[in-house]
Amino acid sequence: MLRYLVNFIYPPRCASCDRRFTPDVRRRLCIGCIGRLEALPEPLCAVCGVPIAAAGGEGEGEGWCGRCIESPPHFGRARAVARYRAGSDEDAQMLPKLIRRHKYGLDQSLAYALAECLGDPLPVEGNDYDLIMPVPLHPARLRWRGFNQAALLGHAVARRLRRPLDCGSLMRVRETDSQTGKDMRERRKNIREAFAVRRPARVASRRVLLVDDVMTTGATVDECARTLLAAGARRVDVLTLARAL
Repeated sequence: MLRYLVNFIYPPRCASCDRRFTPDVRRRLCIGCIGRLEALPEPLCAVCGVPIAAAGGEGEGEGWCGRCIESPPHFGRARAVARYRAGSDEDAQMLPKLIRRHKYGLDQSLAYALAECLGDPLPVEGNDYDLIMPVPLHPARLRWRGFNQAALLGHAVARRLRRPLDCGSLMRVRETDSQTGKDMRERRKNIREAFAVRRPARVASRRVLLVDDVMTTGATVDECARTLLAAGARRVDVLTLARAL
């Protein structure tokens, strides 16, 4: 009743287009904005999840892209819910705009809207994993932002898959430069040994699903996966809300 009264006095609006909702609506995004999410065009690389066409043609070996054939990642499989068209028109796209407002506009409430973008069903199965882990922020970055967007998204994923969320075992121990504008080689060098596992017993022999908001080249999640496997994890897969192409 209280929620209804508050919504009646202060009508809720879509977090993206500002469309006004009726007082009984609990969504953060309208149906129209949800419908603007763009799925990744299939076929996808069996490993990193990039559209084969975007990777420059189909590789050899059961649908792997050329990059994964040449340099297999440490994670087993990566999947994303939607496409993020990187470029000058990002402000015209619903999802990139929301992600940037969330991370750089420091609007923690948008976590609920982004969780709605995950859709149903997820492109992963809960029975395949023992733990859900977000990509961690360095403590200095976390203090500045006040929240870890990957942890908020991971909470929604863990609840949906009914698996425990672990936000403390994987740590970012080295502050790194922004990955923006760097090529794959530079990104890998920049992120090398930036993570550590402080509770190896927690990840030993576990199947881990690593969660982040956006995957571009995959250098960050691959370094996380390498670190977790070195600490004894049985397998590490990746789920991101968006894949930047």
